[in-house]
Amino acid sequence: MTNTLLRRIYLLFFVVVSLFSILVFRLAQMQLVNRSFYDDKLTASTTYTVTTSSPRGQIYDAKGQALVGNTVKEAISFTRSNTMTAQDIKEIAQRLASYVTLTETKVTDRAKRDYYLVDEARFKEVVEQLPDDQKYDQLGNNLTTATVYNNAIAAVPEEAVNYSEEELKIIYIFNQMNAAGTFDTVFLTTGDLSPEQIAYVTANKAKLDGIAVRTNWQRQDIATSLSSIIGRVSTEQTGLPQEEADDYLKKGYALNDRVGTSYLEKQYEEVLQGSRTVRTVTVDKKGSILSDTVDQQGEKGNNIKLTIDLAFQEGVENILRDYYNAELAKGNVANSEGVYAVALNPETGAILAMAGLAHDTKTNELTTDALGTITKVFTPGSVVKGATLSAGWENGVIAGNQTLYDQQIDTIKSWFTDLAGGSMPITATQSLEYSSNTYMVQVALKLAGQDGMTEDLLKESVYQRAMEKLRTSYAQYGLGVATGIDLPSESTGFIPKDYSLANVMTEAFGQFDNYTTMQLAQYVATVANGGKRQAPHLVEGIYANDASGGLGALIKPIEPQTLNQVGISSDEMALIQNGFYNVVNGGGAFTTGREIGYGASVAISAKTGTAEAYVTDEAGNSIYTSNLNVVAYGPSDDPQIAVAVVLPHSTDLTGKTSHHIVRDIINLYMSRRGQD
Repeated sequence: MTNTLLRRIYLLFFVVVSLFSILVFRLAQMQLVNRSFYDDKLTASTTYTVTTSSPRGQIYDAKGQALVGNTVKEAISFTRSNTMTAQDIKEIAQRLASYVTLTETKVTDRAKRDYYLVDEARFKEVVEQLPDDQKYDQLGNNLTTATVYNNAIAAVPEEAVNYSEEELKIIYIFNQMNAAGTFDTVFLTTGDLSPEQIAYVTANKAKLDGIAVRTNWQRQDIATSLSSIIGRVSTEQTGLPQEEADDYLKKGYALNDRVGTSYLEKQYEEVLQGSRTVRTVTVDKKGSILSDTVDQQGEKGNNIKLTIDLAFQEGVENILRDYYNAELAKGNVANSEGVYAVALNPETGAILAMAGLAHDTKTNELTTDALGTITKVFTPGSVVKGATLSAGWENGVIAGNQTLYDQQIDTIKSWFTDLAGGSMPITATQSLEYSSNTYMVQVALKLAGQDGMTEDLLKESVYQRAMEKLRTSYAQYGLGVATGIDLPSESTGFIPKDYSLANVMTEAFGQFDNYTTMQLAQYVATVANGGKRQAPHLVEGIYANDASGGLGALIKPIEPQTLNQVGISSDEMALIQNGFYNVVNGGGAFTTGREIGYGASVAISAKTGTAEAYVTDEAGNSIYTSNLNVVAYGPSDDPQIAVAVVLPHSTDLTGKTSHHIVRDIINLYMSRRGQD
């Protein structure tokens, strides 16, 4: 044996002894020095935080009448323990089916395949039959468990998941149970429980691990004309909306929490959502529960009370229905989309009513459509002329109650076009009383820096200047911008970016941009209160619960919100108000809204408007129609209600139906105030 070989053997022996010594040293360190650390590891426990939702707060009208609530009933619940497998849950679901009535069969193809593969033997068999490239990568390494499982899902034959109706019901229940987190409790979708079924489940709890009968709540919608603006709440099965789930989870929500998904329910989600019961559950290594403590006791959500008195809301809707049905009988609104009205408190922005009727032009069926007041847009017509004057004063192109000649301009005619002389000097207030289109066109021309129809007007930059100024002033009244209403998804109107000189001139008298009924109501409310644009709001206040869970004490009132002050003087605003008063109460031969005052219980100020347009009927014929609109407030000297009414596409081009509607709404409101 050579010396070199001996040296190598000694070196190897030395390395082995050294490694063995290190191992012995490490074992001694673990057993002696760090013994307590490893003892703790052996006896370590796992802690779970479990949250449970509480009933949702309720919504009431201005008089305290419930508009939505919660129904409480006995339901089957399932609590998943930390040791349950999917196979365990499948067996529990199958046993449960013999005790209660299962109803739902809507399950996805993926859910059927997941259910099929819960059986370990089936899963193993399917995986064994997968081609190698669906189990191993190019180097022969195992693919991830998730990848192999997805490949197995795809490989399940169609005939294997051709389940019966009864089996599908079990799969539906299984999915709900299997989706529950550790120690989470979910309520299962079953038929209503009979006393016998409750007794059976209770008596057989030993066979139904995690199953119990508990009291559950469900959102109950009360059918009223306000139902659409109340909105919807998700179910435990749908849980958090997918697109908002991350935000909700950051706020402490659970995936199966019921949340508002639209309108008031969504807008006031954080108010209405009850506080959660929070438990801390600690288990040992074997899965045995060491402790289960309640850290926070959940409470029912707070309530909200609306500014709308349901009786007044329904009264407004009845007025709309009666007049619209009369117009249907006359054949005047065969091609009309419906009729809409909004009433506001002009000082606070409180919404007093938002009512609408949608008209099916094929069947003539009328359906309530309160949401249409914030989602549907219409050409307003001459009701906007007060805002046009405002643009003139704000930009210094007219002064005070300035006189201009009402005369034909290009193809736009005046009242006096066909009379002797063809023109007449009228003041700003008279331009409202008589609803002079050409007075407003002259204001628009002046906003463009022109005194008449000039070649410069053909320059885009020139007429665009006028449009920008008009729209800026209109926006101060809420026209073409968000109103600030406490509801999501309102339309801000239809405000085209592309337009011509002709569009600018027609814009000046309300024949181009389109607005919602709510925007028109905010506009007239701003005139009524002297120039403060108040955000419309539906909620009067946030309330606690009384001892029985009903409407309790006021927690927080919703204060009026002033969005802006119109940029004209009080004297100039008084001219608009005076013009609106004369529309109804003036004595001129061309006074446009005198019929609004006939039968009115108080003095009313208003502005009427028509907007002509062609529509196509079912036979393909082109029909000439007019939007019959009115904005008004009353009493004129102390405004308490501001109203906008829109009646689109009537063939009665000079009809007064909207005049009668607005008068009757104000009369109804004043009569109810006298009773309160």
